[in-house]
Amino acid sequence: MEPKEHATAVLDVRPMLRGSEKVTVEAVLGRVDGVETVEANPVAQTASVTYDPHRVSLADLRRVVEECGYHCAGQSVPSHICDPEAEPDPIQGDGAVVTTPTEERAKPEAHAGHRGHGEAATLRSPDEVMGHGGHGAMSMEEMVADMRNRFLVAALLAIPIVVWSPIGHDVFGIDIGVPFGLREDVWALLLSLPVIFYSCSIFFSGAVRALKARTLDMMVLVAVAVGAGWLYSLVVTLTGGGEVFYEAAVVLAAFVLLGHWFEMRARGGANDAVRTLLDLAPPKALVIRDGATVEVPTSEVVAGDLLLVRPGSKIAVDGVVEDGESEVDESMVTGESLPVHKAPGDEVIGGTINENGTLQVRATKIGADTALAQIVKLVQEAQNSKAPGQKLADRAAFWLVFVALLGGAATFAAWMLFSDRPAADAVLFAITVVVITCPDALGLATPTAIMIGTGLGAKRGILFKNAIALETSAHIDTVVMDKTGTLTKGEPEVTDIVADGLDERELLRLVAAVERLSEHPLADAIVRRSDEAGVPEVPASDFQNVPGHGAIATVDGHRVAVGNRRLMTDQGVDLGELGARRDEFAAGGRTAVMVAVDGRAAGVIALADAARPTSVQAVAALHDAGVEVVMLSGDNQATAERIASQLGIDTVIAEVLPGDKAAKIAELQQAGRKVAMVGDGVNDAPALAQADLGIAIGAGTDVAIETADVVLMRSDPLDVATAMAIGRGTLRKERQNLAWAVGYNTIALPIAAGVFEPSLGLVLRPEIAALSMSGSSLIVAVNALLLKRLRVPSPQPGDEEPPAAEPPRPVREQVEPAT
Repeated sequence: MEPKEHATAVLDVRPMLRGSEKVTVEAVLGRVDGVETVEANPVAQTASVTYDPHRVSLADLRRVVEECGYHCAGQSVPSHICDPEAEPDPIQGDGAVVTTPTEERAKPEAHAGHRGHGEAATLRSPDEVMGHGGHGAMSMEEMVADMRNRFLVAALLAIPIVVWSPIGHDVFGIDIGVPFGLREDVWALLLSLPVIFYSCSIFFSGAVRALKARTLDMMVLVAVAVGAGWLYSLVVTLTGGGEVFYEAAVVLAAFVLLGHWFEMRARGGANDAVRTLLDLAPPKALVIRDGATVEVPTSEVVAGDLLLVRPGSKIAVDGVVEDGESEVDESMVTGESLPVHKAPGDEVIGGTINENGTLQVRATKIGADTALAQIVKLVQEAQNSKAPGQKLADRAAFWLVFVALLGGAATFAAWMLFSDRPAADAVLFAITVVVITCPDALGLATPTAIMIGTGLGAKRGILFKNAIALETSAHIDTVVMDKTGTLTKGEPEVTDIVADGLDERELLRLVAAVERLSEHPLADAIVRRSDEAGVPEVPASDFQNVPGHGAIATVDGHRVAVGNRRLMTDQGVDLGELGARRDEFAAGGRTAVMVAVDGRAAGVIALADAARPTSVQAVAALHDAGVEVVMLSGDNQATAERIASQLGIDTVIAEVLPGDKAAKIAELQQAGRKVAMVGDGVNDAPALAQADLGIAIGAGTDVAIETADVVLMRSDPLDVATAMAIGRGTLRKERQNLAWAVGYNTIALPIAAGVFEPSLGLVLRPEIAALSMSGSSLIVAVNALLLKRLRVPSPQPGDEEPPAAEPPRPVREQVEPAT
């Protein structure tokens, strides 16, 4: 049997006006044959769908969403960087085949017109995609404005309705004749019509969508509450008049709309991170074709195109520099604060800014394959994914709606059967129960916090792959770090230079001349040190490589030998006191390179793997958070412990073979630890998978990144502590929001039902219940937004020159590296 193939798409789904509406979207899409999982996010107005492309297409999914009454603009990615798709427009026909981006790019006709993911071949503007697109081409800002207008209509008409109601007479003492000689209830009915048929239409249409999807959400409750109150009053009016409460229905609608307006404004700010990422990709690119420079839409750039990137311009797609040098600001994509120097052969990322020089870049990855598009999709999938607590809250929200409807009916029946109060009072109590129990705050409790948390991470180059990773990071008590490439740069660096009989610069000049002709990594380190010191470059001749020992060449008439002790012995060189210095460096875990000039020992150069600038601070920040730090190393125990002492690490697990890393993680877990593993290589992948939380350094291999739960774009170990801080802050907000939502409903429900009315005189009218319910949702959204003020570890002055870490392997006499 062939293995199943799955695809994941982040669909734009609007308008999910209330937090509980995600249940409707998930129910509709979840019933489609071929759909595996659906996770909707009312804050982002998106839904992540995992499906079998052989059984269902993106066009099919879009059609299902729209048939349920929502608007779907296709995949929620920047259309001006997305790949052309072969899927037919769902309006024109069904899409039977989903072609991959690679297959589609092979078709020359695909570039004649842009076709977005699952939509017609038209180029949408950036304002029509996620964060800018919306319900019927309505942006989030326009949706907020629409909600404001609905509220204003309800509020303005509620004033005269209240004035000519019993509340106006009895509470405010207003006694004004009804216009046109109408009865008060008829006048109130006429004024309420725009509120019911305009302002409240979103509630009724939302309720219909939910019922069609065979589920229950907050829209059902509001529609029942407003509709029941208004219809009851309508029947009374049409049958001759009596006690009505149009004012209750209208003010209830006004307060719900007011709370919804404020809440939408609040949660609109939760999506700033993704909106910023979407805006990074430039809509146009300069392409050199047939010797001429032409401006084309970024969507029309194909792999292999040569792009011209002028100073101050954004790089359109991922590529490799073919000509020119410049500094490129990558902070928006990777979080790296300093500009990165680019020269021919260097890779560049689409969406980054070319600062000074002019570059010619060969496009290598386009559309959905670019780093920016992958980051956007990763962040969106993480924001849409559900933590275990949210899955429980969603189930609770569904049953809470069911309980609210039953509770409203039971409240009405109880007051009618066991009280002599009029039917109008029973209806008011029932409506109040239905309104105040709306589970919107419960539905928004964790998605809003997750949106902010993943957004905070994305801005700092920390990509959480899902909500579970975000939540797990909050529980970690032990962080295991692979040494080479994680705590250290993974490349040798000169740490000490000892010259005997020569000036240090002269020694560097002679040695660098020899090493420039060598291909050994240690030779590169020495040449870099010479260049950094500004030592003049001189040529060498008669170069002779001695495999396993070193190299010999003639420089300025001097025969210079550079290598290990064996080379010195073979050349008959007496090391003298320099031999002791060489042993001292070796004992300290450094690699010692001996230098002889004209048969006489002239110096020794020590090299070691350099620590990353923030390694010491990263360890300290984790300690401050109560997290134990373990270093995993292939070094011998003594060398590894010396490295650990330099960085302030608690525990060392040394002499570990690459294949045994996962087993060491398992041992820590068996001891009751919650373990995060940080690594960057292929041999780290099993350990990353074994750990409770796998964290990949972004400069590492694709295998490590694929296996990990969190990706650090900047390759900065300090970001490990930052990820933990964001995880803990997000989980704290989730718990606060859930506690508020559950506590609110627990207290509000009996008060709304009138349980305390006979004894304490404590009673709520529907209008106050609506204000309370909307206020509860607003509090949840605002509380999540406060997460933006979270303080996270950041580099401190003085971290630029850390102590050099030890080399990646012990230096033994019998295996001294050659130069």
